Amino acid sequence: MKKQIRHLIAACALALPLASFANEGGPALDKAPINIQDTESLQRGAQIFTNYCLSCHSAVSMRYNRLMDIGLSEQQIKDNLLPDGVKIGEPMKISMMAADAKNWLGAPPPDLSVVARSRGADWLYTYLRGFYRDDTRPTGWNNVVFDKVGMPHVFWQWQGDQVLKTVKGPHGEEHKLELVKAGTLTKLENGKAVTVDYDRRMADLTNFLVFMGEPAQVKRNQIGYVVLMFLGLLLLPLAYFLKKEYWKDVH
Repeated sequence: MKKQIRHLIAACALALPLASFANEGGPALDKAPINIQDTESLQRGAQIFTNYCLSCHSAVSMRYNRLMDIGLSEQQIKDNLLPDGVKIGEPMKISMMAADAKNWLGAPPPDLSVVARSRGADWLYTYLRGFYRDDTRPTGWNNVVFDKVGMPHVFWQWQGDQVLKTVKGPHGEEHKLELVKAGTLTKLENGKAVTVDYDRRMADLTNFLVFMGEPAQVKRNQIGYVVLMFLGLLLLPLAYFLKKEYWKDVH
């Protein structure tokens, strides 16, 4: 149980479309639509993370003022994302004491500063959308990419209820998630699940977790583009005149 809890990640879990997962080779991972240049997506992901995930999971390598790198002003951070009594230059810590977390949960929830770098964006994106009902588990929930997960599905109201069904596929039996009860952000139309809003929110959260693993990458990429443009503008004329100098006797 302790080993499982140490590997848990933030749960703002929403929905998973009707995807199939083979018994052999582990579950297929959905491609995460990551774009760290999309500041609006990062801002939405930051709001989800700070308002929900940060209740239990810390991110001590991330400071609140780094959110200015994704286009938020200092005042916006203070008004919307900063907990009471916390300064904007402080790291993202939680108020729950480690001793209390151990007594209540068996082990402190893991820090999520670099979870995207250790797990990968596709794993996180699928995990956050992959909870399903499992009455054999203490929490009543399980996950398709983290079997016997110890964390409950804290946002099941958004998603509704998914169940895991076994169906016959071209390569034998396959596990398939099916939405049987819609949540506030899902729909069931003609027996089919519509999860666009869930997918978008989970993409935003995953995008932010990727950013949080290396906050400097946004500015580094921006600086890299400027440097490449500068070198291109500088070296292109030099290369042209050098070519003319070398080939003038030939022509």
